[in-house]
Amino acid sequence: MSEKLLEIRSLSKSHGHLKVLDEVSFDLQPGEILGLVGRRGSGKSTLLNLIGGAIQPSGGEIILSGEDHTFQDTAKARQGGIELVYQTPQLLDSLDIVHNIFFGHEVGWLTRVGGSDWERMYSQAKDILAGFELPSSFMQEQVEDLTDEQRHLVAFARAICLPPKLLLLDDVLLNLSFRRQELILEHIRVLANEGVSVIISSDNLKHLFKITDRILVLFEGRISTIRSTEDVTPREIVELIVGASNPKQVTPVIWALENYHVAQKQTKKLFQKQAALHEDLEASDTLNRQLVERLSTQVKASDRLNAALQATQRRLLTEREEERKALARELHDSVIQDLLSANYRLEETEGLLNLDEQRVELETIRNDLRSVVGDLRQLCRDLRPPTIDNHGLITAIRSHAQEWEDRSGTSIQIDIDPDLGQLTETTEISIFRIIQEGLNNVGKHTTAQNASVIVQRTEEDNLLIRIIDDGKGMERSINLADLSSQKHFGLIGISERAALLGGTMSTEAPEQGGFILQIEIPSPYPSV
Repeated sequence: MSEKLLEIRSLSKSHGHLKVLDEVSFDLQPGEILGLVGRRGSGKSTLLNLIGGAIQPSGGEIILSGEDHTFQDTAKARQGGIELVYQTPQLLDSLDIVHNIFFGHEVGWLTRVGGSDWERMYSQAKDILAGFELPSSFMQEQVEDLTDEQRHLVAFARAICLPPKLLLLDDVLLNLSFRRQELILEHIRVLANEGVSVIISSDNLKHLFKITDRILVLFEGRISTIRSTEDVTPREIVELIVGASNPKQVTPVIWALENYHVAQKQTKKLFQKQAALHEDLEASDTLNRQLVERLSTQVKASDRLNAALQATQRRLLTEREEERKALARELHDSVIQDLLSANYRLEETEGLLNLDEQRVELETIRNDLRSVVGDLRQLCRDLRPPTIDNHGLITAIRSHAQEWEDRSGTSIQIDIDPDLGQLTETTEISIFRIIQEGLNNVGKHTTAQNASVIVQRTEEDNLLIRIIDDGKGMERSINLADLSSQKHFGLIGISERAALLGGTMSTEAPEQGGFILQIEIPSPYPSV
């Protein structure tokens, strides 16, 4: 194990009798990226400000490279090799962009180049900003005229113009575009590979699982856990952020959102609106009364939706058990009986005297046994496709499609985005079952000669599944309620699987014939 770059020992911060941070201890290796998460008010910004010298601790120690560096101000922290990028960039509007980037590092710059060299500083600043896809003309912009995103990029450039030992990022990605977020994340990886340690605070778990080595969860000013990113799931992190001791307390509705904090903000806004409407209602305003009633109806509808999702999940689990029972009965009543029958015929063959007749009969029996074994293997594949466990989702889809083409005689084309990324086991199984049931639907209810399966990412990073055939199509739109009453559960199962993943199912019947089944699933938290 290499020498620790940073050691935090029993670090605390109090405001009067209120403890904002309580006995926080952890360490950091050179080149390690640590993610910092927690609810609003959990102490994330306070911890970063303490390490960066912006505020002084009430107790504890900050050890940097083996020496006590409990800094009294940010200037001394920067001299020690620590750079802190705040949520709100602190730029000097009276200075130009180049001097803002090198502000506080002039001594270091003079030492390195042997004299004040404006052209070199200008060139380096332009190169750094070009890495964020900012044009060279950006260098002439007035600092006071910069957008929030541009101010954040200049602040980040200032932190890395001379590579620090430790980079502290306090939720800096929030105000950046998706493209610029990706560029910053890539730059963080490069810095870590060069030995720079990074602590990044963010509400976006997708970002943290993409780049961090460990994740530290703060709950009410204390460390709830600090775990290796490889050994923890996004769901476990959210449960620790929320403080739920029982995983069932985290409802599926929250998991349909991109992250927990989005749900938290929406819930807070909803309660604020409802409280404001109740206050106005005391003034006997009829319109406000109607709005309150409407808002209450929406809240109840949301509760019913949550209950319906949970009921659907329970029904799916029940149906899975029923499917297993049905397969067990099929094995017992069909396959095993066929095997017993073949065995009896083998016994009868032993009594035959004509050797040629015995060979013919034995060959027939062997063919029957091969057919039975094939049926048994197909049933096992229906129960659990072995390819998905051994070779992954893409290979499993292609293997199943080839088998389906051989059985059905329908030509099939497969188009799968190679950049799907690693998905959770539940998501992969659900996608496979959706495609499996979709192809079964093509084989049962159409006269298609050709079919295609497309799996790709959308611009919003969602998963899009399209199953297309050139069969007879539909005479009218699909009504899932009618299908349920007629016990046609294929499309219903697809719709419910998509809903459990927070997605939607839609169908289309082109005028020229054929049928298009489309499922779109919101981007799941990756097992990065």
